[in-house]
Amino acid sequence: MGGLATIGMGLALLVQLSGPAEAAQASRVNLSLSDLGQGDNSTAISVPANKSRILKVDVPFADLLVGNPEIADVLPLTDRTVYILGKSLGTTSLAVYDKKKQLLGIVNIDVTYDIDGLKAKLNRLVPGEVIEVHSANAAVVLKGVVSSLSQQDKVLAVAEQYAPGKVTNLMAVADAQQVLLKVKFAEVSRSTFKGISTNTAVSFNGQDSDGSLITGLTSIGAGFLTGTIGFTIGNTLLDLFLDAGEEKGIVKTLAEPNLIALSGDTAEFLAGGEFPVPVAQDSSASGTAITVEFKEFGVRLAFTPTVLDKELINLVVAPEVSSLANSITQISGFNIPSLTTRRARTTVELRAGQSFAIAGLLQSNFKDTVDQVPGLGDVPILGALARSSEFTQEETELVIIITPYLVQPALAGTLAAPTDYFVPPSDFDIFLFGQTEGDKAPGGPATDGRQILSQRGDGGIDGKYGYVIK
Repeated sequence: MGGLATIGMGLALLVQLSGPAEAAQASRVNLSLSDLGQGDNSTAISVPANKSRILKVDVPFADLLVGNPEIADVLPLTDRTVYILGKSLGTTSLAVYDKKKQLLGIVNIDVTYDIDGLKAKLNRLVPGEVIEVHSANAAVVLKGVVSSLSQQDKVLAVAEQYAPGKVTNLMAVADAQQVLLKVKFAEVSRSTFKGISTNTAVSFNGQDSDGSLITGLTSIGAGFLTGTIGFTIGNTLLDLFLDAGEEKGIVKTLAEPNLIALSGDTAEFLAGGEFPVPVAQDSSASGTAITVEFKEFGVRLAFTPTVLDKELINLVVAPEVSSLANSITQISGFNIPSLTTRRARTTVELRAGQSFAIAGLLQSNFKDTVDQVPGLGDVPILGALARSSEFTQEETELVIIITPYLVQPALAGTLAAPTDYFVPPSDFDIFLFGQTEGDKAPGGPATDGRQILSQRGDGGIDGKYGYVIK
């Protein structure tokens, strides 16, 4: 195209395509074609898809040739002004000629996502964040440093609205935030058992016959007080067997696993063991094959922390404490122990240093049993001689408390370990005094293991908290 007629047609077409409102809003780019040398007569501009730019050059031109009109529409407004409309993502070129058909320059047009619009939106939604937005091969590249992971998620969510599935994240978080999770399992179980069992035997010896009557009842099996009382009346002998007992017990279980994880990552911890469990496989002609699988038990902790704004921490936490129970199950000749397990899994949000009781249990079981001789045991007062009574009551209280902390690494050599506070005993300590540990060296660290984590001069965990409690 060329000449004033071409310019007039281009201007009329411009009005039909975009209208005067869009033409007025189009961004302007100034380009100096006279500065382009013979060795390098090309330059590049970026145009957002479905938006336009007005290119102003410093020398008059006559003809414009666009490489791929499917990517960009190029329309002359005057002999120094060009209207460029981005149609689809990609790159193309614009050749500019003068009236003598000599090449003035080549403009490389890169039709990209709306980078300027994305920058303006991010400036309003996440002010104060240092973010660079670039276009690269029909994609959006984000670069810079954000204050937290939550801010990074906001930036990525906004960028996805402008370039769905075409966002490359090169941003970094200002500080790698590491979270220490302290979990406390506290459980107390109380049990009470009481029982009284009486057995009565009556025997008689007459001149013509002998006989006996025994009211035998099951013993309580844990008798503390047992005795026998016998009476003889003529030829009749009365024996009274008494079995009475009472048991009380309390069990305290406490586990405090601690674990550190980077914000956004998952950490797991297990202190326990494994026991074998036989598993039957498919039957064959030779019989059923038995394989062995190992099941884990002990203190387990798994959690995923995410640090949000202003030290607010989102926690996906799954603590568990399991132990081998006394009951045994036999499977195919194998003795398999059972497990007593306390497990929880939940998601909470709290600030650093705050605590949540994420799980609790109050359980009470009561059981009573009366064994008696039918009819005879219902007789008031005397019926107690033919009756056995017992009851069992169990109460369990359990609570799981979690507390997260934001932590920073310490200098090498400033952290205490359990072995730092152990002094091997000498021969005199072992054989002469029976000591399992030696005395601390003069001027050495405190032997109170509960103060281990609070010995650091630059701060530690407040209170008596450590590895070995004496």
